[in-house]
Amino acid sequence: MRAVVTGQIGVDKRPYLESVCEQAGERGGKIDLFNVGSMMYKEALDVRPGRILDLPISRLASLRRAAFKDIISSSSPVEEHENIIVNTHATFRWHHGLFSAFDFDQMNLLKADMFICLVDNVETVHQRLHDEHDIDATLKDCMVWREEEILATELLANAMGCHNDFYILSRGRHVDTVETCIKLVTRPDVRKVYPSFPMSHVVNMPDILAEIDAFRAAIAEHFIAFDPADVDEKLLLDRALDAARDGKDWVNIENHTFGGRAGSEELRLPVREVLDIAGDIDGQIYMRDFKLVDQSDMIVSYIPELEGGVPGLSSGVERELQHAFEHTKEVYVVWKPSKAPSPFITETATKIFPSVDDALEYFEKEGMFPQVDLFGH
Repeated sequence: MRAVVTGQIGVDKRPYLESVCEQAGERGGKIDLFNVGSMMYKEALDVRPGRILDLPISRLASLRRAAFKDIISSSSPVEEHENIIVNTHATFRWHHGLFSAFDFDQMNLLKADMFICLVDNVETVHQRLHDEHDIDATLKDCMVWREEEILATELLANAMGCHNDFYILSRGRHVDTVETCIKLVTRPDVRKVYPSFPMSHVVNMPDILAEIDAFRAAIAEHFIAFDPADVDEKLLLDRALDAARDGKDWVNIENHTFGGRAGSEELRLPVREVLDIAGDIDGQIYMRDFKLVDQSDMIVSYIPELEGGVPGLSSGVERELQHAFEHTKEVYVVWKPSKAPSPFITETATKIFPSVDDALEYFEKEGMFPQVDLFGH
């Protein structure tokens, strides 16, 4: 596929996409990567690193058009460059305010057939943004920019005739979603799955979290998985609310299945800034998770058994299952509790399984798994 990958500054797309192309190349699946920002800097040798967005918008537009002209030339003819990734942005929210970062005429000439908006958790984006740039941006600024980037990319995809080939993809919380991106670009025929599972009310249940992690890993191994837990700031908000009740001014972000980032240092954020984005967090979770369901072929929901035989069925999971059913997706449920599921589950599910292994066995039997090479890829 010829993919345009967008994402706000702070997502750190370049090393992620370099890993995507490198690993694809090791398997014989060549992907050409074009980093628009780097190409613009090569055109503007007088601009210091990290300061290109401080240029007048007119010069930025000229530099961008020069970069895209080279990309279009280097990736033509299309039939000889089937798999490419153009690393760019849809919007910028900078000292100039909000402005677009693309030109429709050049996007038409590029002949992209897939648009991906790469997203990451707001606390991580906020830290990277301030580590790498001289800008005073709040968590609220980062949340708003992420939403603008998603919307602008979707509108661009629709304008280019790619209504069904726009995807929101998380960079990954603890493990980069490189494998998912490789499949999406080089094997778009692989089934796309939304793994659904309870989050908020099992956050302090390590045994249940281990079950959920194993389920998520199994889905990601066999399908293109759009995992809602890879971007979710609900735990961040809950921790900030706890800190506020305790009279604290700062909240520490510790590594957790649904929080922090593996391998990174512990973050410390002002409680007030986190509380300021409470509405954005809830609203974006609602919007984004439904969009992830919409861009999937099917939903697979894992319902664990909690203490006392209680089904771990959250309101969020119920809404996701209903949304998937109403939008004609295939609905599969792994039901672990001994208590039988309600008619609201049985009447909307395509099939219900007693275990993850049973579900995977059925998916394989039905030919849902992609073919693999000698190396298991």
